[in-house]
Amino acid sequence: MTERLAARQVIALLTDDSSFTELPYPERQSGPDGPLAWDGYDASRARATERTGEQESVVCGTGTVGGTRAVLIAFEFGFLGGSLGERTGDRLEAAYTHARAHHLPVVPLVATGGSRMQEGMLALTQLQRVARQSALTREAGLPQIAVLRDPTTGGGWATLGAGADVTLALPGAQIGFAGSRVRPPDADPAAYTAEAQLTAGAVDAIVAPKDLRRTLALWLRLLSTPSRAAGLQSICGCRRAGATSHDGAAHDPQPVAAHAEHSAPAPLPAALGTHDRPTTGWDAVRRARSPQRPHAEAYLAAYFTHRVAISGDRCGGADPDGMLCGFGEHEGRTVAYAAQTGTATRPAGYRTAARLIRLADRLGIPVLTLVDTPGAANDAEAERQGAGAAIADLFGAVAAARVPITTLLIGEGGSGGALALAAPGNTWATPDSYFSVIAPELAAAILKREAGEVEATADQLRVRPQDLVELGVVRGIVGAPGGD
Repeated sequence: MTERLAARQVIALLTDDSSFTELPYPERQSGPDGPLAWDGYDASRARATERTGEQESVVCGTGTVGGTRAVLIAFEFGFLGGSLGERTGDRLEAAYTHARAHHLPVVPLVATGGSRMQEGMLALTQLQRVARQSALTREAGLPQIAVLRDPTTGGGWATLGAGADVTLALPGAQIGFAGSRVRPPDADPAAYTAEAQLTAGAVDAIVAPKDLRRTLALWLRLLSTPSRAAGLQSICGCRRAGATSHDGAAHDPQPVAAHAEHSAPAPLPAALGTHDRPTTGWDAVRRARSPQRPHAEAYLAAYFTHRVAISGDRCGGADPDGMLCGFGEHEGRTVAYAAQTGTATRPAGYRTAARLIRLADRLGIPVLTLVDTPGAANDAEAERQGAGAAIADLFGAVAAARVPITTLLIGEGGSGGALALAAPGNTWATPDSYFSVIAPELAAAILKREAGEVEATADQLRVRPQDLVELGVVRGIVGAPGGD
């Protein structure tokens, strides 16, 4: 388990030298022993202050992390277990209000056992205040990046933690809605850890304390300073070498923005594989399925200078082997990405991609998607996990996005499981890719054709990149350097 640090120690660990300034706190008058007149409550508070030097369980202020200014909310677990009471709620509301007034991201550094029993239901209702402030901050287009310390339980986890856009956890931290003293006697303690929450899709990454400042700084820089100015420039007349339409002319890979207030579309990546076009439909399928052709990781590494990943669908699942999602820096701009890896995409992968697109849309960040899957996972477990609903959710997220989405088909485009990630009207293809309503083998089986007719069926389906251009399914073919 990571060493448990006090609130101001965590602030000092993360912020640039002498940059933290504590915010003024609202004053609240209360009778003896608090709103419930809980016998001994005042004495408990006094002992907590003597022990920690704090007047409440949170320290709130502004500071810079790697040069990016943010509002930091640091819980002091030594003060009554970092519990939330009315005065805690006052401080949290003031911090979020300051963040919106000054257009700053919010970084909750959570370490709490939950609501304060000595204030009863009045303490519990602070969760509603926090949820409201978080919702208003989302509406303002400001990111919330939570750091989950030990422990993060109860209402603090269910609002400030799990309700954040991005959740970073310290190794071994206790994380869960149920604290250690209220769980069933036979509960597996391993289920209430940062590592378990990562597997369950509730945490984006586990970060060691020595790496936390650097990691948080990168997240803040990418999510807080997207090049919104780029969205105001004209995006007509842009050209990209290597992209050709079916008539062979250079073609603008970016559509006219429907919402000029958002960033300009993400530029297309260069094709990394072969640049000669397939001669037959089966040739296109064979090349797309080749283990030697470049996959998503190669494209992301070539495209981004820096990148950070989100993980999990926040519904109990993750698909780390099938869908890569996150944010990166490309030519000085922040671009969000969702990339299939060539495997059958699982429901959690689709939900994670939908989560990514909605977050990018709210923050005004353009999206790049890379399509590469033989299709959606269709095993029984995938059905139990809601495959159809997950795919529908991704279709909806793409359709509703106000920021521009750029799509490159880099391998297999297997049916609706691939199309869900594709941008209508702004999808492009590489020469070693194909898109099909269904795999040629399955099409032949449905049509009751012999195995020897699969290749001819692929031709009939017109799955080659050049066929897709002629059909109007994709806008053009992106050639490798020195290619088209």
